[in-house]
Amino acid sequence: MAYLVFQLQGAMASWGEAAVGEYRGTHDLPTVSALAGLLCAALGLRRDQEEEIQAVHRHYLMAVGVYACGPMLRDYHTAQVASRSQLKGMRHATRKDELAFRRTELNTILSTRDHVQGVRYRVAVQADDEAPYPLDALRQALLTPAFVPYLGRKSCPLEAPMAPCLMDVDDVLAALSEYPHAADGSTRRPFKLTWCDGMTPGVESSLTVRQRDRLIHRGAWQYGERTQHVAMLPQEA
Repeated sequence: MAYLVFQLQGAMASWGEAAVGEYRGTHDLPTVSALAGLLCAALGLRRDQEEEIQAVHRHYLMAVGVYACGPMLRDYHTAQVASRSQLKGMRHATRKDELAFRRTELNTILSTRDHVQGVRYRVAVQADDEAPYPLDALRQALLTPAFVPYLGRKSCPLEAPMAPCLMDVDDVLAALSEYPHAADGSTRRPFKLTWCDGMTPGVESSLTVRQRDRLIHRGAWQYGERTQHVAMLPQEA
């Protein structure tokens, strides 16, 4: 099976959970929608290219190996918002919609945002037969991304090259373990592996969960559920 494998490493990352109101939590590893968004940004797709973005989300399967994930960091921001009475009855699918009032009509709230520190991941991407771009085109895009990549938030830059490469191996674990450009300090096996339905992981699943990161409509910020498999792996001596 052909895989595109690349690494993500940084001092901080934030992989958004469903966010309603003032709290923005984070997962401990990238969501599928975050990874597809990273590929779209590397390809140069803009947010209004709904059909092209949908195709990237629909035709690639993702697996993530977690090699390091440090403690959580909680950050606080002040943010401008309109009152609930102002927003009642109007469409406010985006942040721009929420702020479509005179400045004097907006209020200030305290916003709480979580980050994970000291992260190292490897990502394996598998394409189906109808994928809009071959894996080598995605590799080229990650080598010279059209838009600056980041780890979930623009304030979380990469601290090592993504170093994408193509691999032809039997399963996801082999793809991650034999990745030739690992950042210093990374072991061959991740301590945690997650993968989508339809992938061959090379290990038994420890847990299957429902994850709400399947894109339904990018413009309306709508996401549905999908099945995600998780395995916790013993570390090498």
